[in-house]
Amino acid sequence: MTSTALSDDGGLQVRRLGFGAMHLPTEPGPAREASVAVVRRAVELGVTLIDTAYMYGWGANEELLAEALYPYPDELLVTTKVGVAGSGPLDEARLDGRPAVLRAQVEQALRRLRVERIELLQLHRIDPRTPLADQLGALGELQAEGKIGRIGLSEVGADELDEARGMVDVASVQNRYNLLDREHEPVLAACEAAGIAFLPWRPVAWGESGARAEVAAVAAELDATPTQVALAWLLGHSPVIHPIPGTARIDHLEENLAAEGVHLTRAQRDRLDRLSEVALSAVSPVVTGEPAGE
Repeated sequence: MTSTALSDDGGLQVRRLGFGAMHLPTEPGPAREASVAVVRRAVELGVTLIDTAYMYGWGANEELLAEALYPYPDELLVTTKVGVAGSGPLDEARLDGRPAVLRAQVEQALRRLRVERIELLQLHRIDPRTPLADQLGALGELQAEGKIGRIGLSEVGADELDEARGMVDVASVQNRYNLLDREHEPVLAACEAAGIAFLPWRPVAWGESGARAEVAAVAAELDATPTQVALAWLLGHSPVIHPIPGTARIDHLEENLAAEGVHLTRAQRDRLDRLSEVALSAVSPVVTGEPAGE
């Protein structure tokens, strides 16, 4: 098991492989009980970074994590996100980075998670209708009040990251990124240069048949699964990458975490690197059958 400093100041030490809680069912009944069991098993297996957001069930996901894990182990970091508003279907959600909305969402997250301080709070999306200085200014004020430890961003470009860093210290970036979807390589490079943690969402994906065949071939050579190969590639691609694969099943959870024991040779890594040069016009959800999204 490997651990690194999530922030450049070394203040947050987490295991490289985290857990994304988005797809955990939260409705009462057996499905919720299974979700609680998955989260608790993740912590039992040494996961120290769990990612959630207000948008995931409009607070229900945060409440689920608190039910499953509170009081939290000292080494556990639960990070959440704000800046998306709504109450119904996700396709009706809207970006809302107005300072009053961000403050209200942070206050609500503190109550739902049962904490006095969120050690890492990420802006889920930049709201184009609200000046970025106002959005980050609100989070900075909450940080000064001790309600936020560190500020992160999600789904930003390199220019936006650079602009944001002129206003606040950015501890993390959470963008869509995986072996076959490397659109945000410039953002990753900027994070590497600045020592900013990069948390790829949708970290395991498959594309056209030729790309899948190459991943499957490497997996067969290593007696691993394609999912494990994709995660192992991420872990070796950059030291600032902290994948947060999500699942609602314990067997998939255990498969994901076992990826830390998969070691790609230089030749295998070169073969996988070349996949990004293939025109992937239809990247689809994760190998394990989990739904896409973030």
